Amino acid sequence: MGIKFHPSEELEIQTREIATVLGMNHIDLSRVKFVVSKGSKAKRTIARCYALSKIWQKALDMKAHYIIEVISENYDNLSETEKEKVLIHELMHIPFNMGGGFKHHGNYVTREHVNLMHKRYAKSKSL
Repeated sequence: MGIKFHPSEELEIQTREIATVLGMNHIDLSRVKFVVSKGSKAKRTIARCYALSKIWQKALDMKAHYIIEVISENYDNLSETEKEKVLIHELMHIPFNMGGGFKHHGNYVTREHVNLMHKRYAKSKSL
């Protein structure tokens, strides 16, 4: 059967709101696409962020684009809070120059940083 990918306007709307509220102005959301996958065998992966690498950018003569994929089997049953944290986490992987690379887990993309950013986001929603 294989993995099926479907664009998700719902994810796009939610992620745009999160990025806007958190002031992630370095992310050009017109170059970020959102998909839901079904049929993945991944057990521990909830979402992934992909980038158009430099060689593809040069060959296609275009700027970097990113894709945020959520794996339906692992994402759909999460609470709304956990879903928001997953989207924040994936956005955090996109570097400030949006050049096609990633910010890796370590100093910036950490559970603590995601939780701090989510706290800011949740606070803004309650205003």
